[in-house]
Amino acid sequence: MSIALPREDRLTFAVIILAGAFFSFTMIDTMAKWLAAAGVPVLQVAFIRYAGHFVTSLALFLPAEGPGVFRSNVPRLQIGRAVFLLGSTVLNFFALSYLPLTVTTAIFFASPMVVCLLSIPVLGETVGLRRFIAVAVGFCGVLVITQPWSASFHPAMFFSLGALCCASMYFVLTRAVAGRDNNPTSQVIASGLPTLLLSPFVVFTWVWPDGALEWGLTLAIGCFATLGHSLAVVAHRYAPASTLAPMVYVQILYVTIISWAVFRQPPDAPTIVGTAIIVGAGFYIWQRERALRKTAELPRAGA
Repeated sequence: MSIALPREDRLTFAVIILAGAFFSFTMIDTMAKWLAAAGVPVLQVAFIRYAGHFVTSLALFLPAEGPGVFRSNVPRLQIGRAVFLLGSTVLNFFALSYLPLTVTTAIFFASPMVVCLLSIPVLGETVGLRRFIAVAVGFCGVLVITQPWSASFHPAMFFSLGALCCASMYFVLTRAVAGRDNNPTSQVIASGLPTLLLSPFVVFTWVWPDGALEWGLTLAIGCFATLGHSLAVVAHRYAPASTLAPMVYVQILYVTIISWAVFRQPPDAPTIVGTAIIVGAGFYIWQRERALRKTAELPRAGA
């Protein structure tokens, strides 16, 4: 049985850890885009990402945890979390095959808005009118980036929007799982189940990497996946999902530098404007969450 460490309230520590997690996620997307451009099928890239994650997780956690690493206290939540993570990865990798890294990441920045909405039915949290308005403003930023009214609109935007919804549900379920299962169990299930589900789709269409760089990326992508998701699980043990959600914006720096340096794709004007709108709305939601949290803590402080 998975023995979980209790949740704690250490926001600064959680923020630092999550910044490292999002750097790892940015590296996963970068490697996936490079491998897809090199001719590796998207589903195979996703399989490599999860198989590497699974093998690395087993190597790290199985010796200390034993067979208990496979047993969850909340198996349904863990299965749902793994499926939503898989959906986010596959849809995002398909989007990356057609869209710049800056665009797919900018759309993903709307996840705090979706997390805010999903936290109502899933986590039982209350969201006020002002936060609903901020969510609406944030989605206006998504429209600026995707430009569905424009002739330049690419259908791959739908892949990115689907990835956004799946990723947001994954983050909400990560918070639901935190404190109920430990990190090793969460990592093994979140990587093992997608590996199993993707296996039938890659057996007969496997393409071996061509050069040393592609081989290196193939080996590294799973390691970054293990690192990133381990850090994310730990971070959510130290702070609520709604509080940590805006930390996704640290990827602005990571993605801008990597996209420009590696793919020669700097962000265009609609991406910059839309990102600014989304970030502004996200930070308002974050500030509102902090204010409400402090207000709720006042009675306890005076008790």
